Amino acid sequence: MDFDYNPSELMAAAGAREIKDREVVAVGLGLPVVASFLAKQTHAPNMTMLFELGVIDPEPVHAGVGLADPRVWHRAKVLSSFVDILGSILHKGRVDVGFLGGLETDQYGNLNTTLVGDPRGKFRHMVGSGGANDIASSAKRTIIIMRHDARKLKKTISFVTSPGYVTGGDSRAKAGMSGGPSRVITDKAIFGFHPETKQMMVISIHPGNTIEDVVGTMGFAPVVPKKVPFTEPPEKEQLRIIREVIDPRKMYMG
Repeated sequence: MDFDYNPSELMAAAGAREIKDREVVAVGLGLPVVASFLAKQTHAPNMTMLFELGVIDPEPVHAGVGLADPRVWHRAKVLSSFVDILGSILHKGRVDVGFLGGLETDQYGNLNTTLVGDPRGKFRHMVGSGGANDIASSAKRTIIIMRHDARKLKKTISFVTSPGYVTGGDSRAKAGMSGGPSRVITDKAIFGFHPETKQMMVISIHPGNTIEDVVGTMGFAPVVPKKVPFTEPPEKEQLRIIREVIDPRKMYMG
């Protein structure tokens, strides 16, 4: 097997490392699925995985074409409903991690999955919230994973589907929400959030990139510490599991 890795595999491995054993994780579509299954099959076997439509801890027989694909539900511990996942579990504060993708995010981790606009005032509607707003509002912490592009990492996003730190500082707490985004993982870097201002802050840059590559392809200026390490590459066993077990048909990894 070739153990060189692509950016998607690095993003999935980095996302998996953010999940701890025994945590309850609400999983969104796309790379969050790969990262969550990778964590469960490596260092976090006792994590609980929730899909918003009512599925808990499945053992898929296929990567599927979305979370509503029954092949992804195989041997699930629970087959229930949106109401049970979002109401009985998430809104009661039982979810440790919300793991989401998105179209756009800003410097405070506010996330857009609803529509994209252009300077001419034209908008294109996308998939919308689903359970993303509930997850971002109620999980103890949120991980966002998305491609690195100035059109996606924007100073002002077209629509706030899921709240991050709203306008920074303690504005999330003032709005009555706990938790908030803890990491943004892109194909160039990993970001956290400044403990006081809640602005996005560079945690590490991926091998092969420079800090100029990272900051120069963003629509806002993140906080940059004096020393920024490189992101740890995927391990060989992580790559094997991604390629041979989780997504052999490259439904998510492309």
